[in-house]
Amino acid sequence: MSADELTPAQAARWAARTGLPLPADRHDAVAATANHIHSVVAVLRELDFGDTPPAFAYHAGEEKHHAAVRTVSDRSR
Repeated sequence: MSADELTPAQAARWAARTGLPLPADRHDAVAATANHIHSVVAVLRELDFGDTPPAFAYHAGEEKHHAAVRTVSDRSR
């Protein structure tokens, strides 16, 4: 376990601080889940989104469909 990983005791302490009492048999699972989420977020933070437009630039109604793609509503016509 690295120094940055949440221990089961820390998971229980953080849960108690937020008013969520955590049964002793859940400490290990909660710590493992929190550590997994942290590792996934760490990978996402390393991605380069330099050429990706912000979400507000996407307009769902304006997307172009590929000619080979047919939706359910297209099939009924």
